[in-house]
Amino acid sequence: MLFMNLAARRRAIRPLLNERIPADAAEVYYAFYHGGNKTQLILSPPSSAETTMSVNGYLAISRTGIDLFRPLLTMRLPEDHQEVAALFATALPPGANVFINAPAGYEPLLKAFFDVQTEQTLRLLRLDAGSFRPVINVLVVRTDTPDGLPRYVVRPTNPEAGDEIGAWATVNWQSPHFADVAVGTRPAYRQRGWGRSVVSALSQHLLETGRLPLYEVEEHNSASQMLARNLGFKDTGHQRVFMEAVFRAVA
Repeated sequence: MLFMNLAARRRAIRPLLNERIPADAAEVYYAFYHGGNKTQLILSPPSSAETTMSVNGYLAISRTGIDLFRPLLTMRLPEDHQEVAALFATALPPGANVFINAPAGYEPLLKAFFDVQTEQTLRLLRLDAGSFRPVINVLVVRTDTPDGLPRYVVRPTNPEAGDEIGAWATVNWQSPHFADVAVGTRPAYRQRGWGRSVVSALSQHLLETGRLPLYEVEEHNSASQMLARNLGFKDTGHQRVFMEAVFRAVA
């Protein structure tokens, strides 16, 4: 029996995800749209990868720019604890160092199999296009990333700053329906509205391409939450966890 190739595995897990809802957007991107040479899909039960039996879960192991040596895990886990254990044991060697981006509801289950080194709880916001009012700032310019992803920046106008970037906004990933927005402002240039300006420019671009901007923000980062809400981002009611973790051996 031949094992499924990546395209067949992607087809097998499509019933587990909804491409059009924000709650599934990260899983959808890494399962279906991340580079095929950077993505590995492990199916549950393991035998489903070589038979026609239905799939009840999966683990996506993705190489990303976060860290070349630590993969990012996204997933849909089966309901049975033993099947979860089998899925992780099939996919990962004991001691594997990984990043995890998952629905917050998976947190207790993940901690049963991983030693967590750092953890963030993130609120998932989406832009309400009807409430969006673009911010006009003539200092904002577009300079795409080496991967061709959109990137908007503001540079200080004083000569001493040289080519320094004061604030930037880009996307961590984008699928046909959604894009995950990332923003940063150097401490010396905060409280000037630059972060809001670059996120506004990026959001306008994404809407024009038919993608809805998403924004993940730490629960206690009130400044970042205010930036997003002032532009028209709304809380979806979904939370996610982002972890650095080490996989333990499954007994």
